[in-house]
Amino acid sequence: MFELSRYEGRTRVKGGVYLSIGLATLAALVIWVYPSFRDSMNMDELLRAYPEPMLQVMGIRTMASLEGFLAVELYMFGWVILLGLYFAYSAASTIADDVERGRMEILLSLPISRARVVGEKFAALAVPIALVNVLTPVVVLVGAELIGESLSTVDLLVVHLLSIPYLFACAGIGLLASVVFDRTSIAQRVALGVTFGLFLLESLLADTDYEVVGAIAPMRYYDPNEILLEGTYDPVSAGVLLAMAAILLVASATWFTQIDVD
Repeated sequence: MFELSRYEGRTRVKGGVYLSIGLATLAALVIWVYPSFRDSMNMDELLRAYPEPMLQVMGIRTMASLEGFLAVELYMFGWVILLGLYFAYSAASTIADDVERGRMEILLSLPISRARVVGEKFAALAVPIALVNVLTPVVVLVGAELIGESLSTVDLLVVHLLSIPYLFACAGIGLLASVVFDRTSIAQRVALGVTFGLFLLESLLADTDYEVVGAIAPMRYYDPNEILLEGTYDPVSAGVLLAMAAILLVASATWFTQIDVD
């Protein structure tokens, strides 16, 4: 049971470790440069010079505190955008790559259902998603201590914990693209385009008459600013993200059971 998930998970360990080191390095860099920004300029005055659409797209509220600086430079950019795109892109190869290379026919010759193949390959993404959320908070806490700033450990851990359903929801977009398109390159481009398009949709339609349309975007339900700046946690939003991931998984499995694998 779960042999495929274990195998796929092992193949993703190395990439997950490299990804974790990369994001931890970004976190260390952000913390390292923060004192220079803090001491050399008034960050809130700087933000007032930015165009409003840019502030809205990047979700910038304040950069005058370490929490605000991290929310923008590390979590909005690194987690919401970069990791969201990365896991959508990565998941887009889960099925399409095996189909394109002719490995899927061999896999399906085993006593395993198509739905189980999709489910276990998707579950294997838990390995890099977990790894990327282990090292970075340690680096952030140690870095904050080294520059003489204090952070709420609970808030920081919640930022990372609630990013897990968000990243699975983004990965679900890639998974669906992976079963709809049997060429990996096309599936990956579609996954990137849809995920980034949803990010822009949610950002630009916020506080407008059409903001209800943004409800389909995972980005609406994960806001590092609320957690780090306000200490506000929304378990309902986490539930919505898990539901999104589940719906995309079921849709992907259903689609895959209906198509021919050549």
